[in-house]
Amino acid sequence: MDKMGYPVLTEKTIRLLEKNQYNFDVDIKLDKIEVKKWIELFFDVKVMSINSHRLPIKKKRIGAITGYTACYKRVIITLKSGYSIPLFSNK
Repeated sequence: MDKMGYPVLTEKTIRLLEKNQYNFDVDIKLDKIEVKKWIELFFDVKVMSINSHRLPIKKKRIGAITGYTACYKRVIITLKSGYSIPLFSNK
């Protein structure tokens, strides 16, 4: 569960919510099968498909020290019709 990241909320991902697609950042070592099992177990939904891609690492520099941003994988999860994941709490 520590390897599952957090939901990604950008302008594009908000548009994808209309198509019943959700985006998550996960650890690079997770594969699609593990992500599917975790999402179905945790949110009690049925996953239709999963698309994933690795985001490029970027070089960062602070003074004389150079390094790289953290690398992770982004997955786009398409749920079957009738299912949804509550990303925002209604208070």
